[in-house]
Amino acid sequence: MSKDNFRSGYVGLIGRPNAGKSTLLNRLVGERIAAVSNKPQTTRHKIQGIVTSDEGQIVFVDTPGVHKPGFLLNRRMMAAVHDAILSVDLLVLMRDASVSTGNGDRFVLDLVKQSEKPCVLVLNKIDKVRDKTALLPLIEYYSNEFEFAEIVPVSALKGDAVENLLNQITKHLPVGEPIFAEDELTDQPMRTLVAEMVREQILITTGEEIPYVTAVVTEKFDDQTDPTRVEIYCAIFVERSSQKGIIIGKGGAKLKKIGTEARVSMENLLSKKVMLRLFVKVVADWRNSGRDLDELGVYE
Repeated sequence: MSKDNFRSGYVGLIGRPNAGKSTLLNRLVGERIAAVSNKPQTTRHKIQGIVTSDEGQIVFVDTPGVHKPGFLLNRRMMAAVHDAILSVDLLVLMRDASVSTGNGDRFVLDLVKQSEKPCVLVLNKIDKVRDKTALLPLIEYYSNEFEFAEIVPVSALKGDAVENLLNQITKHLPVGEPIFAEDELTDQPMRTLVAEMVREQILITTGEEIPYVTAVVTEKFDDQTDPTRVEIYCAIFVERSSQKGIIIGKGGAKLKKIGTEARVSMENLLSKKVMLRLFVKVVADWRNSGRDLDELGVYE
């Protein structure tokens, strides 16, 4: 494709919690810019991931999983979803192809219909579908409900068919100049990215022991004092002392594991040695506190 036909635009990733949006975003960008876990509602911010090729530039806007708002946190997360839908050129509806259709899927589909935006349907997690013919009824159902620009089965986890997905998305974007520089991967500051890495490890390490009540804020990010290393302090928010105990673990073992795994991810991203210090803070009812949510970067 010639430079005259270079395409660029914003693409909103929407879907139910656990559809695999953040996994896909990380796979496409090639870096861990969004927290990934098997727990719902992992993404709390609109995180932009940028993929540039000879044909075009796609600016992906990852959104929180579509869910019923309860806390102020959840209401702000759903507001982020609606804002993203309004501001993008194209929607990508992520659907977990390994599970049956439920009310949540129909609700997300209604959001797509109401948006009147072109949309690519991505049937994710096909690695979990042993008999691929089982995808046909799902494809038929969605095709009858909405005229999708494309329907693309993929495995974000394994990387299957993601190159094809990029090609299909690019061809539906408007012709235009690149929005970001070619070497940029995200618009998120490093402070946000490293906090996401800590939060990801909390979700992975604590398993089912702790409910979804943690948040992380980077209180110090110093890459100037020593050119060979970065000093990072992150505060972990929980709502009760019992949750603090779960994250710290016996003799501090869990917190040490969280820090070790997060530090490895940070050093890979920053290409420097990282000195990481983690602190756990008990902040009662932070999910309903506008001030606390502002500090955590979950804005209205």
